[in-house]
Amino acid sequence: MKTVRTIAELRAVLAPLRAATEIGLVPTMGAFHGGHLSLIEAARRENGAVVVSVFVNPTQFGPGEDLDRYPRDEERDSRLAEEAGVDVLFVPAVEELYPEGFQTWVEVTELSQGMEGAARPGHLRGVATVCTKLFNIVRPARAYFGQKDAQQAAVVERLARDLDLELEIRVVPTVRDEDGVALSSRNAYLSPEEREAARAIRRALLAGEDAHRAGAHPDAVARTILAGERRLVADYVELARLNGRLVLAIAARAGRTRLIDNVVLEEEKP
Repeated sequence: MKTVRTIAELRAVLAPLRAATEIGLVPTMGAFHGGHLSLIEAARRENGAVVVSVFVNPTQFGPGEDLDRYPRDEERDSRLAEEAGVDVLFVPAVEELYPEGFQTWVEVTELSQGMEGAARPGHLRGVATVCTKLFNIVRPARAYFGQKDAQQAAVVERLARDLDLELEIRVVPTVRDEDGVALSSRNAYLSPEEREAARAIRRALLAGEDAHRAGAHPDAVARTILAGERRLVADYVELARLNGRLVLAIAARAGRTRLIDNVVLEEEKP
């Protein structure tokens, strides 16, 4: 595995690979867990070469969020990436992707409304911009995102479609711990009591899924379940139609830690 830190070096490394095979890209902010590894596994299975980016993107964080304390462990990430069969690890500095004078942004207007778009203004614009830059630099055949970040994945799907980018967006199912909590780098912040409380998010989603099957209101049922866990404070419990998928999504706080999760209730078949 090669680790590169500049756009010029990455393009030089990828040129011979691109001529010989298809490239899969897994954009990440590092602090790898099983969810990241599932994305890498899917990319490894479907492509001749795999590029993983590790970049804690400052434009995805708002004032007062956890940019400074976001988990970072490049040595561990590098070891896990190599063990997973990654060919190239791209670890750029902030100045490499946002040089002095940077002023161009990508915004997916409608899909960025509500949920994360409302709770974290500017977050999805930061996601869309950095992903567009990575797509232009790497020029992958496929890029991989987790279903846990449902709105983010939908935004990236839409920008790839609207901007006629020559790549496929793959959305990989959410990976969970044995207690049902969706894997997230931010889970490391949770105390044992907060971790126990976080399990209510999955319970609320499953209850909502059952309600939907029964013809009831899944969001109302999920809110009721979530309200029963007083150690959680809900940011939102919403139904959203995201590129043909009907999703029940929850964002809630356990102490200082903000967690998101969702379940797909309906999906249009291509």
